[in-house]
Amino acid sequence: MTAPGWKRWVTGFALALWAATPAIAGEVTVAVASNFLNPLKQMIQEFQQQSGHRVRTVSGSTGKLYVQILHGAPFDVFLAGDSARPRLLEKDGQAVAGTRFTYARGKIVLWSADPQRIGADGKNLLRRRNFNHLALANPKTAPYGKAAVTALQRLNLWETLSPVIVQGENIGQTFQFVATGNAEVGLVALSQVMDPRLNIKGSRWLVPEDLYDAIDQDAVLLTRGKSNPAARAFLKFLQSGRARNILKSYGYGLK
Repeated sequence: MTAPGWKRWVTGFALALWAATPAIAGEVTVAVASNFLNPLKQMIQEFQQQSGHRVRTVSGSTGKLYVQILHGAPFDVFLAGDSARPRLLEKDGQAVAGTRFTYARGKIVLWSADPQRIGADGKNLLRRRNFNHLALANPKTAPYGKAAVTALQRLNLWETLSPVIVQGENIGQTFQFVATGNAEVGLVALSQVMDPRLNIKGSRWLVPEDLYDAIDQDAVLLTRGKSNPAARAFLKFLQSGRARNILKSYGYGLK
């Protein structure tokens, strides 16, 4: 190959390589409610491959993450377990107005690691109270815990079952209580039990949705991420068809 031809080939290769690489690869830090961490991990793999951006995650109960944001935690995006706290952040100027949307609708399930423990109607099991511990998340900080308390109250079982309730700091810890046998049964997120990567065994009863208020989980762009292209790109991906298919595989409802 002649020298001019070689130069043209190198230039063409460099242009092709530049076109195939994202112009600006950035990083976004996402604060995520514990119930959504595993679905998010699956989404992150695809988002990073498609965009070239990097995603860092910090997980915990929605209430604790909210307090951290109020105290200046360096998060760009908040994926909450409810709609109330993202709305408050937007109202208080801690989040970018007009960026909030419901990305998933959560559901709660009565679950036991014992395949024989829960029958077709979980209400009967709860009324008989033939277990020593019932696990649920802290209702003050975890939306799934609040939903669990509401369901027990509407079943008129809250006072009866209060003595045997053990509380997890968040829904992730609550799930571990049941998975390890420290609690025979628990009111956990359906997404945890349906996690396609874990092949969860045991028995379960899907709590009727009229027994608790809808768990609409909202996402919002925080003020720190306002000028971060990676943060905006991630929120756009969260609304894509591929992301919604992942949500469905974990048992989430879509609004």
